[in-house]
Amino acid sequence: MGFLSRIKPQTAGQVAPDSHNQSDSEASVIRDGDLAYVRQAAGNGASGYQEAVGAPVESRSPLGYHVNWLTIIFLNVNHMVGTGIFSTPATILRLTGSVGLALVYWVIGFLLAVAGLGVHLEFTSYFPTRSGSEVVWLEQSYPRPKHFFPVTYAVQTVLLSFSSSNAIVLSNYLWRIVGRTPSPWELKGVAIAAYTLAVICVAAHNRYAYWAINGIGALKLLLLVFISISGLVILGGHVPSIPNPGLNFADGKGFIGTTSSGYNLSQAMVNITFAFSGWQNAFSMVNEIKNPIPTLKKNATASLLIVFTLYFLCNIAYFAAVPKDTFIKSSELAAAVFFRTAFGSTAESALNFCVLLSSFGNLLAVLISQSRQIREIARQGVLPWTEFWVSTRPFGTPIGPYLLKWAFTFLMIVAPPAGDAFQFVVSLKTYPDAIFHVAMGVGLLILRRRRDVSGTPRSEFRAWWAVVILYLLAQVYLLIMPWIPPEKGIYAGTVSFFYATYMIVGIGIIVICYVYYYFWMNLLPRWGKYSIRAQVINVDENGANTHRLLRVPNAEVADWDATHDDLGRELRQRRPHRDSASEPASEKPDGSDEKVNPTESVSRA
Repeated sequence: MGFLSRIKPQTAGQVAPDSHNQSDSEASVIRDGDLAYVRQAAGNGASGYQEAVGAPVESRSPLGYHVNWLTIIFLNVNHMVGTGIFSTPATILRLTGSVGLALVYWVIGFLLAVAGLGVHLEFTSYFPTRSGSEVVWLEQSYPRPKHFFPVTYAVQTVLLSFSSSNAIVLSNYLWRIVGRTPSPWELKGVAIAAYTLAVICVAAHNRYAYWAINGIGALKLLLLVFISISGLVILGGHVPSIPNPGLNFADGKGFIGTTSSGYNLSQAMVNITFAFSGWQNAFSMVNEIKNPIPTLKKNATASLLIVFTLYFLCNIAYFAAVPKDTFIKSSELAAAVFFRTAFGSTAESALNFCVLLSSFGNLLAVLISQSRQIREIARQGVLPWTEFWVSTRPFGTPIGPYLLKWAFTFLMIVAPPAGDAFQFVVSLKTYPDAIFHVAMGVGLLILRRRRDVSGTPRSEFRAWWAVVILYLLAQVYLLIMPWIPPEKGIYAGTVSFFYATYMIVGIGIIVICYVYYYFWMNLLPRWGKYSIRAQVINVDENGANTHRLLRVPNAEVADWDATHDDLGRELRQRRPHRDSASEPASEKPDGSDEKVNPTESVSRA
């Protein structure tokens, strides 16, 4: 007998009467069946409607507003440009079989990233007041059954929130610079030390962490520009050590050797998608960006265009300097082969340092974006010790999510032995991601339909249908493709056991999440004769707030629901002659005030 089920039935799109003064022309609540879309504003200059079950909007970002246009570009650049451009070109060449098709794949990867960018921009235009990107979008795309997607995404994100492989790569390059082959524990020790340093950097101060990201990102771009220009100089015939720079492109040789293997082509698509991964990084910090839609539209697009242009020119440089057969047979980084061929063996040490720095910048960028996602999961009320994850004390940074990331990364560096176990755990992260990305693409179509039917005002940005369909097809492809068995049999994958084990386990995790959800949200309340309700509480003086899920005895639910509105505020009788300046902050419908009384802010979950 919740409040939404007891009100007079309304048709989709009907505006609910509101007991509070409305200061603008837009309705504060729009109802569509049992869904209630509530308009709220934030200090980043944006406002929008979200379904009432979602985590509360923070009217003043407790993490500040330090993400400017330059930081957006370098957050994305640092995530995209890790070690991929230095190693992936050789892998793509081996899988495609020809230089021409390899270059075509880099263009395809760019087009798929553009499609993803369009989808992310549309989602952001619907919810411009919330950080967390996919966390928020799945929560709002599938508000029923309540809390199912937050619970499932929380398990996948929190339990698999480690960056052990990136830390190991960084450690490897540090030992290469030293010129010594490390023991397994030496390799792991340096990886832990490097990741600990990265966590300290981002946890100490938001603004200084962004400065570090901007500086490292600028150095990455300079390195890619250097490789690109070197490639053009080589193609011009101005490097005596490379007598035939056009060998891989001349006389129609570009597409000679193109593979016909479906498995190889599908694996090439996965690798090219991985190389561009990171263009979405800044979307996790929307509530820290002033005027987020135009700012992200311009600068996220700029970051992707810059990286694609440099990626393509770097590939041209590699193929101009190194014969195709040498590339295919080499087990080294593509960039290492290029530097040794073009500049001699002494240049490899400089490259190793640049790749190490690039890996560290990648660690920083991933830490920042994933900490916002973990924090937003906690704000939905589905994690224990909610206030610990949400609080930004003492440094104005999300210490809880950073410590969680460090703990799981430490565990995954130390615990699994090298080989199959480590590779299996790393692969396990990818398949649930693919499932959620397909759900997100479908969710955008659901949101469009639902908002059109309910009469919710149109958002600032809407992607072309062709872009949305391309994105969805790409995600479905990446979901289905891993099931194609390797050419040499089902035990010839990246591990020595059954190649699809990690996919089966990934699906199993989601099934277990549903069983847990049903037990927690249905069986236990039925047996205990209580209902779940979400209380909005203030966490610290920086403006952080969150949902806290509570058990309300069924005998008290009717009174609870009848005395609170959709935003979770206690319904009051307004005094006729009260001065408007003295109105409690919790009574304003747009959520724009900073103070919310934690004892009065309760929403129905």
